Amino acid sequence: MIFINITGKEKKVKFTVKIQNAMPDIQKPIPHYLVEKKNILSLILFTSIFALVFINIYSPFGADKWFNLTKLEFLTYSSLVILTGVLVVVASRIVMYYVCKKHLINLLQYLIWIMAEIMLMALFYALFEKLVLKDVRIFPDLVQLSALNTALVLLLPYSVMWLYFSWRDKNEQIERMAEMQTFSDNTRDMIPFYDDKSTLKFSVKKENLLYLESTENYISICYLNKGKVSKYLLRDTMKKMEENFAGTEIIRCHRSYMVNFEKVKVIRKDKDGLKLELDNPSVIDIPVSKTYADNVMHTFSKYSQFTDAG
Repeated sequence: MIFINITGKEKKVKFTVKIQNAMPDIQKPIPHYLVEKKNILSLILFTSIFALVFINIYSPFGADKWFNLTKLEFLTYSSLVILTGVLVVVASRIVMYYVCKKHLINLLQYLIWIMAEIMLMALFYALFEKLVLKDVRIFPDLVQLSALNTALVLLLPYSVMWLYFSWRDKNEQIERMAEMQTFSDNTRDMIPFYDDKSTLKFSVKKENLLYLESTENYISICYLNKGKVSKYLLRDTMKKMEENFAGTEIIRCHRSYMVNFEKVKVIRKDKDGLKLELDNPSVIDIPVSKTYADNVMHTFSKYSQFTDAG
């Protein structure tokens, strides 16, 4: 067993810095804003409007050959067809929402999911052309053409909304950081906590904050209250907490934990991996997963007063 005591003498430690590939990490979980309920509703609504405009201007799926209709009749008819096809997206996003409540999918899985949506909608439109419009072309050709048109119908609004959600999320982060800085300056280093609707719910002195623990879409804030360990439950995600505290001593060390590194006194390695011991004996040892071990050790290098014990 190895103990690393942060409060001991200072020694120099050599750390290997890995240069990350500039390409996107397809195994990285997708941003939290892609699976928020309000954003899913916005995506579905925008996709429906885009698809309706698209089909009336571009006339894909043989739309310009649909019976002899007036413009108003065609708009009504195409709206019904488009909205029926968009039901595939609605069902898909409902399933994705509940899946991500338990396990956030990564970028590769998200892209595969979108491709499945495209193929299901393409199949629907190909069947519509074949069975309702009596298209004489062979069915595989209809599916291929429908897949190309459906890719335009979905990928364009998906891309636009992803950029919009990302831009809005970055603005919210900047506003939160500014508010946190102002709040801290005016309240003796207090740390504010906001819920998933950006409403201030709780604040605590940094010196009293111990760690954060996630449970699905809730965060348990562990802190000292009059010398006793207390907890406050907040509706938010660990991913957003990690983004809010980026660059501070409150770091992510595990899928379910963030820790105030100023409260860490011992880093211990045993058969179960790395553990962090805090300065309060009544607090549990915080686990360190392999994913975040480099981040923990990098932070530890800033607090490099320690001694080794066998």
